[in-house]
Amino acid sequence: MNRLEKNQKIIWLLKALLFSYVVTGISLLLLSVLLYKFEWNEHLVSAVIVAVYVLSTVVGGIVIGKLVRTRRFFWGLLLGNLYFILLLVITIILYRSLSGNGLNMLTAWILCTGGGMTGGMIS
Repeated sequence: MNRLEKNQKIIWLLKALLFSYVVTGISLLLLSVLLYKFEWNEHLVSAVIVAVYVLSTVVGGIVIGKLVRTRRFFWGLLLGNLYFILLLVITIILYRSLSGNGLNMLTAWILCTGGGMTGGMIS
C-alpha cells in the first residue's frame, strides 16, 4: 500500500468518525426533546445514551467498512476505539474528571469498540 492509499484511508476513517459524532449529536438532541416532553427517569435516559453510543459506532463502522472494502473488521474496531477515546477526552475536558468507575468505562469501551467492529463487518 503506497502513501497515498494510507492517507486516503485515514481521511475515510476521520470522515466516518465525524459521521458517527453527527449521529450522536442528532440522537442526543432528540433524546433531550423526548426527555423534556415525557419526563423520563434517570435509568431510562442512561440506557438510551448507551444505545446512542452503540448505534453511532455501528453506523460509523458501516461507513468505514463501505469505504475501505478490505479489513473492514479492523477499520470498524479502530473507529470504535477512536470514538471511545474522543468521548473520554471530551468528558475530561468538560468535567475535569472522569465520572463513573472503571467498570463503567470498560463497559463503554467494549460497547463502542464492539459497535464499530460490528458495523464494519456488516457493511
